[in-house]
Amino acid sequence: MIWSTFLVLALAQLSVANPVSKRWDDLSVRHAWSEVPKGWELQGPAPGDHTMSLRIGLKQDKIDELIATLYEVSDPAHSKYGKHLSVEEVNALTAPHPDTLDLVHAWLEHHEVDTSAASRTSANDWITIRVTVAQAERMLGTNYNVYRHSTSGEDIIRTMEYSLPSTLEGHVNVVAPTTYFSTTRSMRSTIHKVTPAAPVSDVTVPSSCANTITPTCLKDLYNTTSYTPKSTSTNKLGIAGYLEEYANRADLQTFYKKYLTAAEGSSYTTVLVNGGLDTQSDPGVEANLDVQYAASVSYPTPVTYYSTGGSPPYIPDDNSPSNTNEPYLDFLNYVGNQTTVPQTFTTSYGDYEQTVPKDYATSVCNGFATLGARGVSIMFSSGDDGVGDGDCKSNNGTNKVAFQPNFPASCPYVTSVGATYKINPEVGISFSAGGFSNYFPTPSYQTSATSAFIKSLGTKYAGLYNQSGRGIPDVSAQGEGFQVVVGGAVESVGGTSASGPTFAAIVALLNDYRISEGKAPLGFLNPFLYSTGVAGLTDITSGSNPGCGTNGFTARAGWDPVTGLGTPNFGKLQALV
Repeated sequence: MIWSTFLVLALAQLSVANPVSKRWDDLSVRHAWSEVPKGWELQGPAPGDHTMSLRIGLKQDKIDELIATLYEVSDPAHSKYGKHLSVEEVNALTAPHPDTLDLVHAWLEHHEVDTSAASRTSANDWITIRVTVAQAERMLGTNYNVYRHSTSGEDIIRTMEYSLPSTLEGHVNVVAPTTYFSTTRSMRSTIHKVTPAAPVSDVTVPSSCANTITPTCLKDLYNTTSYTPKSTSTNKLGIAGYLEEYANRADLQTFYKKYLTAAEGSSYTTVLVNGGLDTQSDPGVEANLDVQYAASVSYPTPVTYYSTGGSPPYIPDDNSPSNTNEPYLDFLNYVGNQTTVPQTFTTSYGDYEQTVPKDYATSVCNGFATLGARGVSIMFSSGDDGVGDGDCKSNNGTNKVAFQPNFPASCPYVTSVGATYKINPEVGISFSAGGFSNYFPTPSYQTSATSAFIKSLGTKYAGLYNQSGRGIPDVSAQGEGFQVVVGGAVESVGGTSASGPTFAAIVALLNDYRISEGKAPLGFLNPFLYSTGVAGLTDITSGSNPGCGTNGFTARAGWDPVTGLGTPNFGKLQALV
């Protein structure tokens, strides 16, 4: 009895003496999957001594103010239009509150993490630490496993759920890698021979452009032939490259020799991000497509290719840090730390939105907002699966059929680009992905446009899409029959990944013009496109994007989720900017 009483008293004193330790033990689930994401197979537990890089996204203290500022500097009707922020001003708005930093630091120290070795973004809103799997499991109240992708055979370390101490609620936005099973697909259709299109009558565009697309076709079609860039010392176009896709300089010269002789001898700059490479022995179709068309249509605007590598893939018994396979964070953290960045960016990659945990998607989307506030225009291909590919079942445990929008195209702070084909007139092509986000609500700049389309649908597809979601795409451009040089040979390529760099090249020319006139670059485009800018776009009124066992949406007058607001007319847009 005496020993029992002594033990109770000792335990009571221990709990009182160590209340700090106890606060880290009260965990609440932040995100969980009910089943292994489609395409991935469980291989077994991850080795506890395997080292991994863990990235922690902290709550940005004034993110709402940054978003409000983004809209002000991007709205042609606002007095602050074009008054973009510096990197220092953005950092001041995205920095965490001091209390957040102190609390997270204490949490890491409790788990014996060497915080002195941690890397931080310039705003201190992201912290990257090196931990073992066992450490990460204790910190996040979870178990990490190895999963293999059924198609690629790639192995990654992920968890089906993770938790955080309740004390950190409102202080930590996301931790990665955890539950994001990324496939990060290139938005490119399978290379294929082009089916001849209908005869054309518009003599200003070569008739061959109905079947095959070259830089000359795009310049004629989108009315850039009479413009010569003037601000090439300051205006730049950036291309985000992922998944070991390497642009090839020899192929670019072959492409120029065949399609744009004036550009022979010029090239692009490569920036290596987080272990990215510049391999010239393995040309990538996607990378070559992006570089060859972004560079040729905007020539001689300087082009920079950002080769984002991430860490090495997970290899059993290899003690190197495992691949996060979350390249958007690598890219955003790198570019966000740079004082000077290109005024225009294009990216041709994405995942189905539902496969991306919402907290992760929100953090990445806010990262694009910070670039927009700095005056950067960001284009993303909308995707190549129409309204969705396969059975389109929801992964929330209900197995309900629903249309599948893509992310980051669904982020309201980027410009999503769909695809067309044919000429005079252009037509929305069947693979052009479009629809409505299930994560992000309809932004104010497109409320009128999307509501008009939804009203025209009536009850059609009710329950298959989110009527109050952000609509995609915003715009479109040609996406079929692009002639691309790969390994010295010409291949015909189709996909919205052709449309994205095409539209971005037009935007780069518009930014060139504005800079030459002493104006700021366009920055975040959408408020302009959905207001005064719509007069510079050609409305596409035919075409559809079938998928999910349906005929999909149909293009119509005004905005639609096949071609957005339409395709660019540079001459008209130039007069509007």
